[in-house]
Amino acid sequence: MEVITTGTLIFNKMEGTRRDDIKPGTNVMVELTEDKRTGKLTGGRVLEVLTTAPMHPHGIKVKLESGLIGRVKHIITI
Repeated sequence: MEVITTGTLIFNKMEGTRRDDIKPGTNVMVELTEDKRTGKLTGGRVLEVLTTAPMHPHGIKVKLESGLIGRVKHIITI
């Protein structure tokens, strides 16, 4: 786990490849389908976990509260 500091906010960054680590309400950074391979990440809160497998090497697919769908690249815990 990597600790990141942004101004006064400090949070831990975990990878999003394990389904057990992601629940509705979890704050995450996802890679949207249209942003594949660009490195652009979008933040949001998980509404629904879409991947049914216990693990996925590219990240668990989720639907955010904003309605956007993407693969979790980082789980944000403050």
